[in-house]
Amino acid sequence: MRRFEGKVAFVTGASAGIGRATAERLASEGASLACVDLALEGLEETGKRCAALGAAVETIRCDVSDAASVEAAVGACVGRFGHLDVVVNIAGILSLEHTHELPIERWNQVLAVNLTGTFLVCRAALPHLLERGGAIVNTSSTSALAGMPYAAAYGASKAGILALTRTLAVEYAKKGLRANAVCPGSIKTAMGSRAHLPEGIDFALLQRAMPLDKARGPEVVAAVIALLASDDGAHVNGESVRVDGGTLA
Repeated sequence: MRRFEGKVAFVTGASAGIGRATAERLASEGASLACVDLALEGLEETGKRCAALGAAVETIRCDVSDAASVEAAVGACVGRFGHLDVVVNIAGILSLEHTHELPIERWNQVLAVNLTGTFLVCRAALPHLLERGGAIVNTSSTSALAGMPYAAAYGASKAGILALTRTLAVEYAKKGLRANAVCPGSIKTAMGSRAHLPEGIDFALLQRAMPLDKARGPEVVAAVIALLASDDGAHVNGESVRVDGGTLA
């Protein structure tokens, strides 16, 4: 499939995990790419992989929680490619803490990256997307749909992303923009594997988040993102799609 031939995609969190898998998927379908992240080493590797698939690629270091950094990154993308058709917000961080021990600084950091970062990218990209009738795909989580113990900040940030996505879908639908979200769960990524579990947790509570079959790689999320961002998703707007192996079925 070449669903993104002639289109430009801006993908945050592209240095690894779901971000890298999504960049590669869009590249394989003909997109030109702005790959965005703070982690330069991983970002450069993603750029090489996408270029090997025949894509034109711009790798851009960006802190999504900083408005000036985001504006500069979107400007660099449009400056390189001339327009923007697809935005995929994947950049995010995870913190697991007993809620009564969660420092306000950590709460603020998680919301700044996950929720405010998604807003800042959408805000900067919207004028360009509206020129092309573009699409936004945001990354929420199953933690936005059901209680995830020890993840108060993370779950709150991801629930906020769902509300933001629906707002964008309604506000801009008549102007040709679509906004959807994916809600991954049980996906094998470095962010999940590196997460530090606090002492004294109840593992039975964590088992509530187990899939019906098995955990899978980030490519399964990338496939759904590509569908939502493409013309195959033309009649899907304001939707949140679980990609969780039936965990919340």
